[in-house]
Amino acid sequence: MTGRVEPWLEQLVLNATGARGAGPWHTLQSLWSGYGEIQRVDLDGSEHPSVIVKRVAPPSPAQRWDAATRRSHERKLRSYAVEMAWYQSFAVRLGAGCRVPKALACRNDGKRWGFVLEDLDQAGYSERRSYLDPRLDAASVERCLAWLAHFHATFLGATPQRLWATGSYWHLDTRPDELRAMTRRRLRAAAHELDGRLKHAKFQSFVHGDAKIENFCFPARGTSTLEVAAVDFQYVGGGPGIRDIAYFFSSIWGSAECERHAADALSYYFAELSNALGARLTPLAAEALEQEWRSLFPVAWADFYRFLDGWAPGHAEDHAYSERMIHAALAGLGT
Repeated sequence: MTGRVEPWLEQLVLNATGARGAGPWHTLQSLWSGYGEIQRVDLDGSEHPSVIVKRVAPPSPAQRWDAATRRSHERKLRSYAVEMAWYQSFAVRLGAGCRVPKALACRNDGKRWGFVLEDLDQAGYSERRSYLDPRLDAASVERCLAWLAHFHATFLGATPQRLWATGSYWHLDTRPDELRAMTRRRLRAAAHELDGRLKHAKFQSFVHGDAKIENFCFPARGTSTLEVAAVDFQYVGGGPGIRDIAYFFSSIWGSAECERHAADALSYYFAELSNALGARLTPLAAEALEQEWRSLFPVAWADFYRFLDGWAPGHAEDHAYSERMIHAALAGLGT
């Protein structure tokens, strides 16, 4: 579908790419709650055949909005500011094995945002996967876990300046409405303690914050590239890396698949994390990190389900494996 073009955004693209012309503009998807759209733009006279443009144009708060709607609005605005800070200050720190789109330009005029990003399809990352996708074999999962391991290793101990202090879109501080709507009383009563376990973990890094399978881009068939790339950094921020891993597993597997594969996948992740960290930690510290994050795996799972229980009761993650993780997390709290 061909999308609309605003003059300021077209000029941003031309300036960023040196193109003589830009178009047509193909709308790939709308942003959540109608806050804008993502478009692919063909270019003329540029080294880039095309770019991806993320246009964010939030609606103005209306008098009829209630407190929950205003909180949601403010959370979304903050997420776009975080994504801009991520591309401007942190994305360049990532090395081999942790591919992200290059940001060619970012602009915010106080009312709207524009991101001009490398087109990963043109770079060879044109394949996508989804929940319970039959193409998502062990090797595909391992590629994503390797990306996450390198990401967490890169930012271990870093300060999330201008990012979310606590990464992820579901963290408790930003979800009071979902907390009040919860139906599971024991889990609701434990919500702050679960959150505290994650916040006060000794080993902190950055988390992607929305590391679902749909946000990973796989190399096209026939290419020599083995790594994956990742997109969507609106909720990147501080936290133990295991928060991303629990969420990632929930985005690819149902209960039976989790029972069969999660333990081995966790071991693979920690092996990749150890390789990515190299000599940055002593063997004793590396062992302590793994022990801590392994112990937090059910906590991270239960924390995500705490959000789901208030946001979408009966969601797909409400299954036997989730119940086992929640029980383990609450038992660890003594509740």
